[in-house]
Amino acid sequence: CLENFPGRGYYRFMCWYCGKPVTDEEPLGRSLVCACGRDLRCCRNCRHFDPGAARNCRETQAEGEKDGERANFCDWFSLNPHFRSPHASSGRTGGAASAAKSAFDRLFT
Repeated sequence: CLENFPGRGYYRFMCWYCGKPVTDEEPLGRSLVCACGRDLRCCRNCRHFDPGAARNCRETQAEGEKDGERANFCDWFSLNPHFRSPHASSGRTGGAASAAKSAFDRLFT
């Protein structure tokens, strides 16, 4: 599942916390952990994760996990290809959003 899109310099699947590329093939094992120490097979890294949905999941048949940051056995788990980590330190996570936040923060300093 490691898909480096030519000419763009980013990976299709990344860790939900740090943004490092996920190089393992799907289905991910429950015990897989990123270099940052966070579980990879968890709600926060799933394409169905949605904090505004019931049980934080858009998949209506999923049972919902108590801790979305911990590894689970959900049958509906699938890596989110559109995820961009809010904790990643590289510029590929949204330069415009970062610039807007910086401008906003300067209003109050």
